Amino acid sequence: MSTGEVAPEERWLNRGVVGVGGASFLGDLGYEIPTALLPSFLTSTLGAPAAALGLIEGIADGLGGAARLAGGALADDPGSRRATAIGGYTATAVLSALIGAAGAAWQVGVLRSGAWIARGLRGPARNALLAEMVPPSAYGRAYGFERALDNLGAIGGPLLALGLVAAFDVRTAILVSVVPGLFASLSMLAAIRAAPRAEVRPRERLRLRVRPVLQGRLGRVLVGVSAFELGNAAATLLILRATDLLEPRHGHHAAVELALVLYTAFNLGASTVSVPGGHAVDRRGALSVFGAGALLLLVADAGFAFAGAGLAVLAVFFVIAGIAKGLAETAENAVVAAYAPEEARGSAFGILAGIQSFANLAASAVAGALWTLVSPRAAFLYLTAWMLLAVAAVAWNRATAAR
Repeated sequence: MSTGEVAPEERWLNRGVVGVGGASFLGDLGYEIPTALLPSFLTSTLGAPAAALGLIEGIADGLGGAARLAGGALADDPGSRRATAIGGYTATAVLSALIGAAGAAWQVGVLRSGAWIARGLRGPARNALLAEMVPPSAYGRAYGFERALDNLGAIGGPLLALGLVAAFDVRTAILVSVVPGLFASLSMLAAIRAAPRAEVRPRERLRLRVRPVLQGRLGRVLVGVSAFELGNAAATLLILRATDLLEPRHGHHAAVELALVLYTAFNLGASTVSVPGGHAVDRRGALSVFGAGALLLLVADAGFAFAGAGLAVLAVFFVIAGIAKGLAETAENAVVAAYAPEEARGSAFGILAGIQSFANLAASAVAGALWTLVSPRAAFLYLTAWMLLAVAAVAWNRATAAR
């Protein structure tokens, strides 16, 4: 091989991977604007009660989780996954932005639900497309890159929302969110054009292929993933915990602001570690990196259970939790791409997304109930117990593979 040549396994950051990463960044940037402004828009602009926000978000999250399973079935076919990815990004952008034109809470609910269904459908298609664009030896780096840009979009969206509200009003800011969303669609289109030509397959009945996915090693790995996600509660619980701990010393308003700064540190930790975590996946294996993520989240949850009002200590636990998120998400996507049968890869990503969605919902609901009925410490110790099970499942998988 000549000096100017690059080994095939090193050519992972290609136009397709950059296009998918750009779509994740721009897509998050777009829909995080209406997400950040939704509470104010519903209660202040439309005069809806706070309960309407919980109802709308709960219905949208549930429908989005179901759509991820359907998206897995669509993503099994190479041709369908391309159309689903572009259509999903476009529909999410348009429906989210149209919330700015809504005149009643029920209209917001319909638009939000439609946007989250489109978002759920596109996820497995995007992940299956990414697996087409790189060799198996580079799955970790490719998914780490995509996760890093996705988390950067989650940081930039609320900041952009603040700037837009300062320049315009809440309705206009939400309507303008369509711009980065449509650019996300164009980025996905560019990625698809750079991808290998889609294989033409005979049209089959649309179905989620569960048995081929759960057979063999991937099914055993998903046991550990399920345990992890059942202990992976919404980050809003971390924000609430920090606010409660900081309020006696700093006052309510300052505590809320400091908690949001800590949440930004959480997202920065997830974004910063995703690419190095992907390199580690390619060198040491996805299970090792996933186990490291579970162990770190165990430490963070235990820390939140017993932490005091020290800002520096809370910052450390927020960053650890963010790093855990970045490592685990990257490893979960890489292990599905590596172990799923190629003809059922879309279904595998749909099942993974379904596990993440419904298990996270259960984690937040149970932890929230324990918080209210017992104590915040009990809630975080409950989440810690699931992380212990996830770490044990990783050890079991590694022992089984070594036999």
